[in-house]
Amino acid sequence: MAFPIKICSICSEEFELKPDKPGFANRCPACSQEEALEHEKASEGGNNQELNQARKNAMRDLLYRKDS
Repeated sequence: MAFPIKICSICSEEFELKPDKPGFANRCPACSQEEALEHEKASEGGNNQELNQARKNAMRDLLYRKDS
């Protein structure tokens, strides 16, 4: 059985959509890999702890605030 042929939404190249392909179904493996590398570089930043703490505080405030 042949895999379906899709067209990448980023580079407009044709690719076979295989079941174990990482990333989005409408992006070719090369574009998916580039996005994964960009995401890794962004997550390596030093301010992730600060962002996470701010998110935790915001969620805590929203969940446990007292409506009077």
